[in-house]
Amino acid sequence: MPLPASATHRRIIAGLGNPGKDYTRTRHNVGFNIVDRLADKHNLRFNKMMNRAIIANGEIAGEKVILVKPQTFMNESGSSIGPIARYYKVEPQHIMVVYDELDLPVAQLRMRKAGSSGGHNGMKSIIAHLSTDDFPRLRVGIGRPPGRMNPVDFVLEPFTKSELDLMNEAYERAIQGLERWLVDDIEKVMNIVNLSDDKRRNAQERGVDAD
Repeated sequence: MPLPASATHRRIIAGLGNPGKDYTRTRHNVGFNIVDRLADKHNLRFNKMMNRAIIANGEIAGEKVILVKPQTFMNESGSSIGPIARYYKVEPQHIMVVYDELDLPVAQLRMRKAGSSGGHNGMKSIIAHLSTDDFPRLRVGIGRPPGRMNPVDFVLEPFTKSELDLMNEAYERAIQGLERWLVDDIEKVMNIVNLSDDKRRNAQERGVDAD
C-alpha cells in the first residue's frame, strides 16, 4: 500500500560511481547513470555540493527526495553519504544505494532490504559510515570479466554495444523500481523488480519473448 501523506519521509537515493569524464561510460558508474536519468525524468538538477557529493533536492511521486552522487571515488562513498544522511536526519531504511554488481549477469537487477557489502568497496564504506548494513540497495549486473582479466580493470571498461542496449533497458526498469520504492512497501517492490527480472532472464535463455 502507498504511504499516506501524513507518513511522508525524506528519502535518499545514492548512485555510486567515480567522478570525472574518464569514468563516465564505465561499468563501475551505473549508479551515477541511473540517478542522472531519474533526475532528468523528474526535472531535478544536481546543483549543490555537499560533503564531497553533488546532490539534487526535489520531489518524486509526492515524496521529498535527495539524489546523491559522491565525488570521493568509489572506495570512500560512505564519507559523503553518511554525513548527508545525518544532516537531513534520514534513517538508514530510507536510504537506497544503487551500484554495480559483478556477480549478476549484465542488465540483471536485484533489490534487497539489507545485507553485507558482498565485497563491493563502495558498500563497505557506506556500511562503515552508517554503522549498519540495514539499508536498501539496488544492485545492477555488469557481468564477470572474461578469462583471467582483473576485476579491477574490468569495472573500469565500457560496455560493449550489445551490452549497452541491454543496459539502457535495465536503466529504465531500475528507474521504475526506484519510483515504486518511494511510495510502496519495499517487500512488494522487491517482488516486482526481482521477479520481473528473473522472468525476463529465463525467457531470454529459452529464446522466447519475456512479455
